[in-house]
Amino acid sequence: MKVSVIILNWNGAKMLEQYLPSVIRHSQQPDIEIVIADNGSTDDSLSVAKRFGCRVIELDRNYGFAEGYNLAIAQTDAEYVILLNSDVEVTSGWIDPLIAYMDAHPDVAAVQPKVLSWLHKSQFEYAGAAGGYMDKLCYPYCRGRTLSYVEKDYGQYDTVTDVFWATGACLCTRTRLYKELGGLDSDFFAHMEEIDLCWRMNSRGWRLACVPQSVIYHLGGGSLNYENPKKTFLNFRNSLIMIYKNLPDEHFYRVMIARFVLDIAASLHYLLIFKPANAWAVICAWSDYLKRKQQFAAKRRTNLQAAIVPYPTIIAQRSILFDYYFRGKRQ
Repeated sequence: MKVSVIILNWNGAKMLEQYLPSVIRHSQQPDIEIVIADNGSTDDSLSVAKRFGCRVIELDRNYGFAEGYNLAIAQTDAEYVILLNSDVEVTSGWIDPLIAYMDAHPDVAAVQPKVLSWLHKSQFEYAGAAGGYMDKLCYPYCRGRTLSYVEKDYGQYDTVTDVFWATGACLCTRTRLYKELGGLDSDFFAHMEEIDLCWRMNSRGWRLACVPQSVIYHLGGGSLNYENPKKTFLNFRNSLIMIYKNLPDEHFYRVMIARFVLDIAASLHYLLIFKPANAWAVICAWSDYLKRKQQFAAKRRTNLQAAIVPYPTIIAQRSILFDYYFRGKRQ
């Protein structure tokens, strides 16, 4: 098998009904399989998936985004695997440019398509847009999305380019490499885990790219709303864990001091806009990170020892917060 398209699902029968037909319609090739990995759903997800004729991997409970994918990918031997969100509508020929680029560039670990909003088809989608980057304080951003500002798609990012991270909404990678690197970190449960995986790929000398000749439409916020306090907690906590796991000592302490100050400011901002649950989520994220930090010490040692490029040069040497709030730079 050349490609396994794996859709992780948890109680998403309605999402499968709406979005799975486009995936099936535009993936009709003999060397491509569509797999539904079900995270212990209690709705009609399994019957929907089987009705569409997909291969189904039934997991016994909700393992979260990271471990759910790890368990599913362990059951495929395809050359490439595409991690695809259940709330994605794909377009004609969406797989071909991704695989063609990977075949032609053996030094590329993973690629992503151009990700547009399903709700607003003329603009990029928040989670991935046209390829992800990292600033010097380890804040992720994208071509087409800086902080909360999302650009319209005028074709301005229609060139293939190297990126620091590829979105988990549609991540195409080499199956063998994914397994060699240990896959997504299951301790993250959900959020930031694909950026952590891509950081490990970068550090080990691999390239990643956005191939915008492939286009998908992503609904976004399918599992948790962007303003949900649990999502706030996971994003802030997992960001700290990711930095601890991957950033070498000469940058680590400076970045963490800055992040502490900025995260306190973020918590105060949530209070000022009357979102006390989100403000508390930021504090809880730091508390949980400090409580669990030693659990990740071995992973940090492993990552830093295995790093061929300890500090990837594709990390931008500027602050997107400074650019956004003081220079008014949105693009």
